[in-house]
Amino acid sequence: MAIPFIKEFDFQYGAPKTVTPNVRRIVAHNPNAFTFKGTGTYAIGHGNVAIVDPGPEMQDHVDAVLNAVRGETVTHILVTHTHVDHSPATAALKAATGATVYAFGPHPKPPEGVATEQGGDHGFTPDVTLRDGEVVNGKDWTVEAVHTPGHISNHLCFALREDNVLLSGDHVMGWSTAVISPPDGNMRSYFESLRKLLPRPESIYIPTHGAEIRDPRPFVQAYIDHRIERERQILGCLRDGLDTVPAMVGRMYKDVPAILHPAAGRSVLAHLIQFVADGRVQSDGPPTVASRFKAA
Repeated sequence: MAIPFIKEFDFQYGAPKTVTPNVRRIVAHNPNAFTFKGTGTYAIGHGNVAIVDPGPEMQDHVDAVLNAVRGETVTHILVTHTHVDHSPATAALKAATGATVYAFGPHPKPPEGVATEQGGDHGFTPDVTLRDGEVVNGKDWTVEAVHTPGHISNHLCFALREDNVLLSGDHVMGWSTAVISPPDGNMRSYFESLRKLLPRPESIYIPTHGAEIRDPRPFVQAYIDHRIERERQILGCLRDGLDTVPAMVGRMYKDVPAILHPAAGRSVLAHLIQFVADGRVQSDGPPTVASRFKAA
């Protein structure tokens, strides 16, 4: 099943847009190949509100978020994860509002000897750590934290019970699939986190990038099927003698702009790491982008 990507949605930079009765979206002006139209910051509730994913460290976006909730009290700041397009504006919003910051934890530290990830917000620390299933209560809203590692190990989705929606961060996006970048990005965890969503009751998913997804279960299943197809393609590459990540990316992503090939290579590597751990593939050392691989 092909993923029914949603390439267009109704928004205006800096202006709040009502998505569901208790959710408003403010899109940051940071569009690029990885953020789509830009980072969507969300306000939950009315009067006493929570801000979800404050976004990048851009003063015009911070100002737009504060203007969107002018006259209201921001009591909570919820962060799905600590990539630089999601959490850096947290400090400015907290300073302006005094709100309490909730997240799974700080940005994960890389293993010894591995370079620090450039896309991580390494200065972020929440006031309160959340674990899977924990509930945050506002005056007129209730949010459940859903731990969904894979894209990054500290990723949370937030289920807003009053609207029966899931703010899905980068775990499920309407316009693209997430990049899974080792060492912290983990393909096995990503599969498990996708399957974890299938029995959940939420009828709408609201990602940080792009439009809401109004038929989420078939969409999530299509995500899973897409990754399974990537697995088949990787094994096909190995059968045909394409034994390096760059060679596989050249075949599998030939119709994708070259600027995205390095990111695609990270996801291919994540699949291969899982294959090596499962004994289905062998590598000439610890699996890296520079390794050579063969079917076991």
